[in-house]
Amino acid sequence: MRFLDEAKVWIRSGAGGPGSISFRREKFIEYGGPDGGDGGGGGDVWAECVDGLNTLVDYRYQKHFKAGNGEHGMGRGRTGKGGSDVVLRVPQGTEIYDFESEELIADLTEVGQRALLAQGGNGGWGNLRFKSSTNQAPRRANPGQPALERDILLRLKVIADAGLVGLPNAGKSTFLAAVSNARPKIADYPFTTLHPNLGMVGVDGREFVLADIPGLIEGASEGIGLGDRFLGHVERCAVLLHLIDGTNEDPAEEYRVIEAELEAYGGGLMEKRRIVGLNKIDALDDSEREAKLAALQEAGVEEVLPLSGATGANVTTVLRRLLAEIDRERAPAEAEAEPWSPA
Repeated sequence: MRFLDEAKVWIRSGAGGPGSISFRREKFIEYGGPDGGDGGGGGDVWAECVDGLNTLVDYRYQKHFKAGNGEHGMGRGRTGKGGSDVVLRVPQGTEIYDFESEELIADLTEVGQRALLAQGGNGGWGNLRFKSSTNQAPRRANPGQPALERDILLRLKVIADAGLVGLPNAGKSTFLAAVSNARPKIADYPFTTLHPNLGMVGVDGREFVLADIPGLIEGASEGIGLGDRFLGHVERCAVLLHLIDGTNEDPAEEYRVIEAELEAYGGGLMEKRRIVGLNKIDALDDSEREAKLAALQEAGVEEVLPLSGATGANVTTVLRRLLAEIDRERAPAEAEAEPWSPA
């Protein structure tokens, strides 16, 4: 299935049906009076968060969604049928914006959440509503309220516990494939990964979700290489694993580039706990490894974990550190969510 994390769509709610102008006509009843019913209400446009989706590809080609209009009111006081609703089914982590004003309409993070995007128009009153002591035979009815239409932007930010960041060819996809059930494309050239990948990681009988985003480059926070969209996918992570290519001649500069992009992007990324890993140590001898670890520490990294996604060296240690940070980050939220009970 093709991954798509952003889509613009046009939506239109249903217009309300007009009210009816009608009079009771029966044998032997000379003055039957008004009996025009109200028009039916127009259908609404909703967004619903559903399970089993991880892409917005359904909205790549179908970009117009219209709810049904309400039907006319009828005689004998009958109300017109209401218009049918339209439901846009989206994956967890979908943000919905008004395209013109860029206002956030909804952020759907839990399965079952729904958001009203465009409300249908009310049906118009029939002439039965206008009968009064001074007007026994009104010949007026209201039209239904008009439909509401708007352009919206759907933007998916994947929901994961931990995220992988780093320059292209840092070995992120290899690491993800080694520790999870994900099978991302792996090759020995930059930008092999073109869209985020998710994998379920298991360690010590526990599981967490790890996200691998395409490699970042300098200027990513400003949209170069679509980096600003890719960084959005790790906004919801509890911890970031910053992988550095151990075969790079200047790992300290690689570290500084990514840190600068995280800071420039904002979104709370600099406040997240980051674990730095020196990857591909299987390609280094002891002296090279020590020199590059020392260079990273001189660049301000308090702790660097050497590892190899290809051979699995020290991978379990890294996963345990990620799990510990996830637990520490999620614990306050879980404690607040626990219901209070008297002692």
